[in-house]
Amino acid sequence: MTPTNSLSSSAERIAFSGLRSLRDLNLEISALSEQIRLILAKALAREEISIAEGITLFECEGADLDALKRTASHLCHQVHGDRVGFVVNRNINFTNICYMGCKFCGFAKRSEDKGAEFLSFDQVVARAQEAWDRGATEVCIQGGLHPKLEGTYYRDLCKAIKAALPDMHIHAFSPYEIWYGAAKSRMSYHDFISDLMEAGLGSMPGTAAEILDTEIRQQLTKNKLSTEKWVEIIRAAHEVGLPTTATIMYGHIDGPEHWAAHLALLRDIQKDTGGFTELVPLSFVHSDSPLYTQNPDKVRPGPTSMEVDKMHAVARLMLHGWIDNIQVSWTKLGPDRARQMLQAGVNDLGGTLMNESISRSAGSDFGQEITPHEMVQIIRGAGRVPYQRNTIYETKACYANSDPEEQAPLVERSVDQNLSFLRMFPDVREQAGAGERGHLEPSQSLWVGGRQSASKNAANGGAS
Repeated sequence: MTPTNSLSSSAERIAFSGLRSLRDLNLEISALSEQIRLILAKALAREEISIAEGITLFECEGADLDALKRTASHLCHQVHGDRVGFVVNRNINFTNICYMGCKFCGFAKRSEDKGAEFLSFDQVVARAQEAWDRGATEVCIQGGLHPKLEGTYYRDLCKAIKAALPDMHIHAFSPYEIWYGAAKSRMSYHDFISDLMEAGLGSMPGTAAEILDTEIRQQLTKNKLSTEKWVEIIRAAHEVGLPTTATIMYGHIDGPEHWAAHLALLRDIQKDTGGFTELVPLSFVHSDSPLYTQNPDKVRPGPTSMEVDKMHAVARLMLHGWIDNIQVSWTKLGPDRARQMLQAGVNDLGGTLMNESISRSAGSDFGQEITPHEMVQIIRGAGRVPYQRNTIYETKACYANSDPEEQAPLVERSVDQNLSFLRMFPDVREQAGAGERGHLEPSQSLWVGGRQSASKNAANGGAS
């Protein structure tokens, strides 16, 4: 690291403005290592964090880690104020029959296996209708790559849902499914995705990313969907106007160099397209994952607690100004740990889900649903202001001084689903101020960094 007294004039400017911001956060500057101090100052000055700097952040500990989290929380507050969002949705996995053989997946079954399932269109629509009746604005639909699936299946499924529920947002089909459906249909990615949009597809989950590194993907999936293919499909979606999420699955055979490069690649895509609505870090669930159970000496049992903190915080710093929604996965971490991430740069708790199969099949035991009322209590427990959003971050309701109706979970809980911690918190509605964005009107969007912020992206060199 270049000594402070020999920094270039540009670096001196960054260091001056950023270090002043660090002091404003009441951080003990002298307790921080020089590298971390300068990187955090750079982030606070809205300068881009490099891959090498990202690796350094992922390796920090102690006072440096505390400063990283506080810096991430500060940057998050600059964009979102005290507001934390959630969406009322339902997961529908239409089939678990899949022969791709991804080593980390505990969800897939062969057709003859006990528990193999393939829902009919009527069954999918019935589940979507049930979700709508419970206040859902979105269905999240994914499935295994069934060998007998026709390429037209995905389009026809969208049409069936839209025929019954024209106002339901369909968030569906991973890049893996797009690759599979386009190949079956003998269509280009652009044409296949456009066809799905005409049938009612509203957005696409950016799953199947795992780690966007060829060597790692070779071990996870035999590189059946390469990094290049994943990027090509995501770019195609954005180019035809379909927004997507972005994900990273970490804590298995990967490390800081892979994480930082993955985040930088997502940032580069966003600069060009503006099509990502959010990043969702997904911690590896190991218990029933073949990747771990077959190689326990070579595969880590998920990320450490510090790595979870770092992933969300570093993502906030590296993606700040480009992908400004960082979501925590409560199905991976549990509701209480998810709440803690609201102090590390996270601004969204994701979906209520109602059903969840993929994490549970890998060994997660955090349940299938958090009701809207429980979402509000979790967010208030962190001293933040809850709001319900839709898929593209338009506000549906703000719960600064009110509560959504209490509901029993759709699937009966056999245990307390680790929500007993909520009893620790008093009603903090009066304490949690609305923040600078606490009174957004319905329909205003916080899809910051997406197509609705195209002017900002263009000003920073990104395409609109």
